[in-house]
Amino acid sequence: MVFAHGFGCDQNMWRLVAPAFEDAFKTIMFDHVGAGSSDLSAYDPDKYGRLQGYADDLIAIGRELGLRDAVFVGHSVSAMIGVLASLSDPSMFSDLILVGPSPRYINDGAYIGGFDASDIDELLEALSDNHLGWSAMMAPIIMGNPDRPELGGELINSFCRTDPVIAKDFARVTFTSDNRADLARVTARTLILQCRDDAIAPETVGEYVRNNIPGSELIILDATGHCPNLSAPKDVIAAIRAFV
Repeated sequence: MVFAHGFGCDQNMWRLVAPAFEDAFKTIMFDHVGAGSSDLSAYDPDKYGRLQGYADDLIAIGRELGLRDAVFVGHSVSAMIGVLASLSDPSMFSDLILVGPSPRYINDGAYIGGFDASDIDELLEALSDNHLGWSAMMAPIIMGNPDRPELGGELINSFCRTDPVIAKDFARVTFTSDNRADLARVTARTLILQCRDDAIAPETVGEYVRNNIPGSELIILDATGHCPNLSAPKDVIAAIRAFV
């Protein structure tokens, strides 16, 4: 079972979920380039100018470990990274568990991604101008759960540990990508976990993913915010267990 973290995070974000599966699975966690303890010298702006570059890393990890018919659990942008990896090597993952996925964050006609293009432009400009200030402002919004400020504080610290140059590039790739056309080609069994009141990926996005990945299942967790792996780990564990 492979766990992949979202933007601004690292593998530590799975510490409340992954151990619950160690009795039945070999669990694998890693840091995307630019996050956590990754090798910053491996960063290539051209390669990582598309989400496929991150998917290629995931495939490389899987091939190095000889993974076949594994379970992939991806949070936020890593959900689409997992989708792309599964399309590149369909034998690697038999199951995809997508936590707070979004194939496109920008509204487009009848499609509601949650943001206008101008919102994303402002978000990216603010991140480029002041990485630390942006982190302090956005992390509590992304996390939600204002009654539990320690969660927002943890996300702020995680954002601040991320290399700022790579974070700026990764944010642009994350928030401007459009993977809607990829969903219909997914053949892996797919579970979508969605929170209520998610400022980053509203319920309409979860429903869109469910409606466009053949045979997929959508569960709305009794949780708020964009990071249920931290705010509601027991609910995430229960949903994954029931699926796998």
